Amino acid sequence: MIGRVSFTTIDASEPSRLAAFWGEVLGTEIAETSDEGRFVFLAEANGHVLGFQRVPEPKSVKNRVHLDIRVDDLREATDALLALGGSWDGEDRRLDDARWRTIEDPEGNEFDIFVTGG
Repeated sequence: MIGRVSFTTIDASEPSRLAAFWGEVLGTEIAETSDEGRFVFLAEANGHVLGFQRVPEPKSVKNRVHLDIRVDDLREATDALLALGGSWDGEDRRLDDARWRTIEDPEGNEFDIFVTGG
């Protein structure tokens, strides 16, 4: 083994704002802020840590990496995410017994919420 993943970093215009959104999504909170707010890290959630890094440029193309978030109910999760400032393209997707929706966080980063077995 060469190394192991310590955390996943998401580029952001406003790291604290985006960290607050993701903290609500994952049921955690901001654990650390450094370099005058340039870097913000959430407390571990589900065995993983998300970090947010201020960058000068806005998001301009589709993510090459995204998070897949398992939820209990697509409709309830979608409503909650929209209330937090996320957006949804209105499409439901399916593959075998999985159903998912692609959501964007407040800065346009795509992620999927999904359910299986129904």
